[in-house]
Amino acid sequence: MNTLERTIDLGISAEELWTFIATPQNLNVLTPPDLKFEIVSNPPERMHNGLIIEYKIGLPMLGNQRWVTEIKHINEGVSFVDEQRYGPYKLWYHFHEITPLAQNRTRMTDRVHYHLPFGPLGLVVEQLWVKGKLDEIFSYRAKKLASMFPDSEVRF
Repeated sequence: MNTLERTIDLGISAEELWTFIATPQNLNVLTPPDLKFEIVSNPPERMHNGLIIEYKIGLPMLGNQRWVTEIKHINEGVSFVDEQRYGPYKLWYHFHEITPLAQNRTRMTDRVHYHLPFGPLGLVVEQLWVKGKLDEIFSYRAKKLASMFPDSEVRF
């Protein structure tokens, strides 16, 4: 199993950040355009435990892929998980956490545990392509958040 972790300190209150990340449609803003990301289902304005969201995502050499996640383990204002139910990974478990800091600042941590299918071939693909692509995606996300909320600090 592989793990990717990113932390960003944002110049926004924890309440404001929670409102932003608890809105499923905002995922569109945080996803790089080259992935051709599209929410296919019609999620509510605010996430809830058990929410199933279906997406399409464009992957080089694989074309459009269907991806279904479930929102779960919501600790209101603090954390939640999106877990893949169907998609390109054998396992995808994405933990999101926000921590209030001093002076209207908030730390956001993303921790993704993932595993590819296809045994040894999946390990090769992970090392040659997936690891770098996920790094790119989460770098884009951090930079986008930093541009939206001034006085932010990205740590890689």
